[in-house]
Amino acid sequence: MTDQQLLALAGEIARAAGQEILTVYNKTGNIDVTVKDDNSPLTEADRRAHELIVARLAAEAPAMPILSEESEQLDYAERSGWSRYWLVDPLDGTKEFIKRNGEFTVNIALIEAGQPVLGVVHVPVTGVTYSGLRGSGATRHEAGVATPLQCRRIQPGQTALKVVASRSHRAPELDGLLERLRETFPDLELVSMGSSLKICLVAAGEADLYPRLGPTCEWDTAAAHAVLLAAGGSLVNPQFDELRYNSKPELLNPHFTAIADAGYDWQRFFS
Repeated sequence: MTDQQLLALAGEIARAAGQEILTVYNKTGNIDVTVKDDNSPLTEADRRAHELIVARLAAEAPAMPILSEESEQLDYAERSGWSRYWLVDPLDGTKEFIKRNGEFTVNIALIEAGQPVLGVVHVPVTGVTYSGLRGSGATRHEAGVATPLQCRRIQPGQTALKVVASRSHRAPELDGLLERLRETFPDLELVSMGSSLKICLVAAGEADLYPRLGPTCEWDTAAAHAVLLAAGGSLVNPQFDELRYNSKPELLNPHFTAIADAGYDWQRFFS
């Protein structure tokens, strides 16, 4: 398959997984939750989405390994040999799912040589799908209409800034960063949201910055990172280098920032 065909496949599978999730989401009564070893929540929807995605990818693109949040975790000695693999979060934003606020997503990315080359972020409740392919741009799909995505740029003399923050994981260090940003952008607006939707807002030209000053894993960011890159943005580590994948034994990300205008000097606000 070409990368364009793989992107279409990932989108189709993500939407099918979204239907599985909605089957659980729309049930009456409380959602049953178990707790994993890392104290994160797990629901029937996580499991059903994982099983569908892994089965479909294995059947239709059998040559590539799959790493999912809900898979048995593999030693780095094995996965370090992968040049190209699927990286999946079957249900990103499980806490938002449990709250039934709609801010959760299905994330499927294709990683090659440490970089996300394509990604799909599907929002089950709204039916919106964000997708991006390296060299081919990013798109928002809703009700059969595809809209190209483009990150916005900082303009000379601009005083407004839209910053996205996590709804469930706001770090105390964020307040200091916001104070420094307000010295240059006094009309700063802060928007709280769940899951990888925050990165998609930056990719869609609806926000300028998303600083994540707390723990995440590689499957939390990969698909939306691909969309952001394809839309002209960047996802950087504390040294302001592009975030990389499968480059170390642990799967935890460092702190990162999703940036719309990669040409602007954001680093001075983080020192």
